[in-house]
Amino acid sequence: MKPAASADPSSAASFPRFLSAGETALVVEFGDTVDPVINARVLALDAALRVDPPAGLRECVPTYRSLMIHYDPLQLDRGRLMRIAREAAIAASAPRAKPATWILPCCYEPPFSEDIAEAAQILKLAPDEIVALHTGVSLRVYMYGFAPGQLYLGGLPDKLVISRRLEPRLPHPAGSVLIGGGLGVIAPFVMPTGWYVLGCTPERLYAPERENPFFIQPGDDLRFEPVGVSDFRILEERAGRGEIVARKQAG
Repeated sequence: MKPAASADPSSAASFPRFLSAGETALVVEFGDTVDPVINARVLALDAALRVDPPAGLRECVPTYRSLMIHYDPLQLDRGRLMRIAREAAIAASAPRAKPATWILPCCYEPPFSEDIAEAAQILKLAPDEIVALHTGVSLRVYMYGFAPGQLYLGGLPDKLVISRRLEPRLPHPAGSVLIGGGLGVIAPFVMPTGWYVLGCTPERLYAPERENPFFIQPGDDLRFEPVGVSDFRILEERAGRGEIVARKQAG
């Protein structure tokens, strides 16, 4: 699977594709690339099944290009689930309402920019150029995965496409903003990574005590706003008190 600017029309006829994932899950694939059109179809099916879930449907998990549907086989027959999913996918093909755009503060200065010099050397760019490129585009939120609140982003400029590390590096701080394999990630917890750490956000993308632990939704747009270390510390303190420090763009 690789990032793509748009879906390949020649392969669209073979999708959606239905794959078994054990006895209690069905995967509905809409493509084989990271593409906003494909991801929009995934999210449209997810929304449709949430509105009118059949008895026995337990959970839907959207990804870049597929939707995994967990179900109880004693209540919901797989053949019937496939028919429901296929009909819902056709009916939900219309685009959803305009997505939200979030402005997320990010500090690209030491000690948070742990890998920016190394990435700059590999990409043959100055660190300031990396920051300008990273903050100068609107990125698509494709999915949550790997850990609660870990966002996967697409739409990075071509100049920021860098291969992931061959071996994971030491654990990075919570809130680290990373790039790798042509994609972006915001990591909510301290953990090792094979991606490159450009900076860190003070925002808490996952807070179980909030009414909505995940306030940014797949399908939304996101832009990074550079902040200095002193502003980062102030925002970090506010986020620690439960405040959402990201801004939702009007319109």
